[in-house]
Amino acid sequence: MKNSCVSSYLGEERISKLMFRFSVPCILSLLVSSFYNIVDQIFIGNSELSTLGNAATGVVFPIFIIAQAFAWAIGDGCAAFLSICQGKGDMEKAHRGIGTGISVALLVSLLAMAVLYPVKEPLLRIFGASSNTIAMATEYFDIVLATFPFFVISNTMLGIIRADGSPVFAMASMIIGAVVNIFLDWLFIFVFKWGMAGAAWATVLGQFVSFVLSAIYFFKPKTFKLHLKSFIPDFKVFKVPASLGISTFITQITVLVVTVVSNMMLARYGALSVYGADIPIAVFGIMSKVLVVVINIVVGIVLGSQPIISYNMGAGNYKRLKVLYKAILASAIVVGLATTVLFEAAPLAIVRIFGLPTNIPNPNAYWEFSALAFRSYFLFLTFSCIIKVNGIFFQAVGKPVAAVISSLVRDTICFIPLVLVLPHFMGIKGVLFAAPAADFGAMIVAFFLIINFVRNVGRWEKEQENFDREGQNTKLWNHPKEQMISGEKA
Repeated sequence: MKNSCVSSYLGEERISKLMFRFSVPCILSLLVSSFYNIVDQIFIGNSELSTLGNAATGVVFPIFIIAQAFAWAIGDGCAAFLSICQGKGDMEKAHRGIGTGISVALLVSLLAMAVLYPVKEPLLRIFGASSNTIAMATEYFDIVLATFPFFVISNTMLGIIRADGSPVFAMASMIIGAVVNIFLDWLFIFVFKWGMAGAAWATVLGQFVSFVLSAIYFFKPKTFKLHLKSFIPDFKVFKVPASLGISTFITQITVLVVTVVSNMMLARYGALSVYGADIPIAVFGIMSKVLVVVINIVVGIVLGSQPIISYNMGAGNYKRLKVLYKAILASAIVVGLATTVLFEAAPLAIVRIFGLPTNIPNPNAYWEFSALAFRSYFLFLTFSCIIKVNGIFFQAVGKPVAAVISSLVRDTICFIPLVLVLPHFMGIKGVLFAAPAADFGAMIVAFFLIINFVRNVGRWEKEQENFDREGQNTKLWNHPKEQMISGEKA
């Protein structure tokens, strides 16, 4: 298939208009996705399950991160590959890469179920479950894990749907699923009194609705066509989408490691403080959900723009690429600054949305820790937003090394050592202040990556101008677009 009207306008339409059309639906889709867990936590926190119920959902939250790690990595990789194929006007390999991606998502989700079920109780204790929360966490975990394939495949397909030029459809499928989740949360928790099981069933049934709608789309996509043979794994073709999605996978796995290590340290040092073990876990669970909302806004901006980024990279429109990068970066900074002000000024107003502490012995300690946690942990949130933008953007332009560096530095190199060391000197406060310290250190690396990328794009732009003037097929040094389509290493 040659380049079509569906994708060619990505290289011609005004950048601001394209960003609005693609990023807004993507942001809403991701926010709706994050609301699945948030709604559960709000309903649980305002029911008789209260604070301990919130702590239990916080313990299970890493399971969703594992699912998203695989789903988003495969989906983002296939989406970037599809957009680059569109930019090159070469769609021959697109359907095989996408079909293989969906098959791999199914196989991975089934394997995860087989591995995680036998070790669920010790795993949840590692994630931070206490004797007060292990029963509720296990009940929630069993139901969520049983529906892993629907969640993984649905999230895989959403990225491809957006890259196919249908961001509104992707958004609609998520919104419909979320509405189902909200209604069922109310029905199962407050009417049927099913407790944690009700919250879990509401979540997975909402996700199943989104899965069905996304699957229907693939019977008639815009720029590619799937056949039964498309789903037969072709790993020679899939290695390109896999390489493009590796940054997303590493990012999500580092989020998993950060969440688990943080829960372990909060439980350990919380037990040695006036707050106890369960209050820090419950509050951190709320903070994790709130943080996901902020990060999803930023990720939605850049991920929604991914078809525009990859198309213009594939088509050699470097001037537009540079303008787009600056616009995305500026948007992320605005989001980061606005949310930082909110978290510093009114942390308890946010926490109250998730219910009052009715089933713990010291409610005052709960409010005290909540204020401390929000104001310290999110101090340099703007830096985190910039770092997230870099990782996804570099992935979309076929710079996997820079993308991996962006993804690893903050969480793996900076945060994990800090969160293990600082509590020895600062107690539980050390867990909280490890985040802004890591944000600051990672931002230094991000600054040099930004400068290097802008310089490279400027060089490519000049070489492209020379190509246009001389009419010669000059191959750009260190330029990955040809290698990405052929399957060579970028």
